[in-house]
Amino acid sequence: MFKSWQTLLEEAYASLSPEYRDFLESDTAYFPNKENYLNAFKTLARKDVKYILFGQDPYPREQSAGGYAFIDTKVQTLFSDTGLSKEVNKATSLRNFIKMALVASGDLAPQHTSQSDIAQVDKSHLINSIDALRANFEKNGVLLLNTALIFTDKSASKKHVKAWQTFIATLLKGLQTQAPKLILFGTHAKALNKDLPLDAFQSIELEHPYNHTFINNPKALELFGPMKLLET
Repeated sequence: MFKSWQTLLEEAYASLSPEYRDFLESDTAYFPNKENYLNAFKTLARKDVKYILFGQDPYPREQSAGGYAFIDTKVQTLFSDTGLSKEVNKATSLRNFIKMALVASGDLAPQHTSQSDIAQVDKSHLINSIDALRANFEKNGVLLLNTALIFTDKSASKKHVKAWQTFIATLLKGLQTQAPKLILFGTHAKALNKDLPLDAFQSIELEHPYNHTFINNPKALELFGPMKLLET
């Protein structure tokens, strides 16, 4: 973990309820596990944060949940000879996000985002791994954070989101001077605007990429296009 985060993360962790800290320290049934749920702070220095992308909660599959919002660690490659890889096609949110990024870069026309369309794209200038996508987010100063940092089961998601709220609030308070822009994906993330004092931050609210409308959302194209997230 970058030393620049240490004091703030210690304060944020201390803000969690004693009962929840006990759960995090003693339970082994959640994921990402305690060695990995803070991974987002290990690969992006505090001074480099320009945005915080808030997802909802970790992927409900242990192989997929690697401690970064939106980065499905089960995915090995992004593309195949027939378009997107099978792994990406099974991950609806990631599939729609990559299609959006291809539209934003001009590699796809807005109304031509099928597998056959993607198969015809010249990919010689594109990345082809999920870790490269994470690295490109971070090159643009995007901290990939969920509103809940762990997952146990779907019925407990709201409980975890609520439990982590003090952690998120403390983190954001510590970043007020820096004032990164907040990218809010979906219902849980958008609720931060209601539940926390975010006046010091500019918020960009978007539907969750699970929705097909995300692909051609003008706000998403304008925000992510200049980041060139799929370029090598």
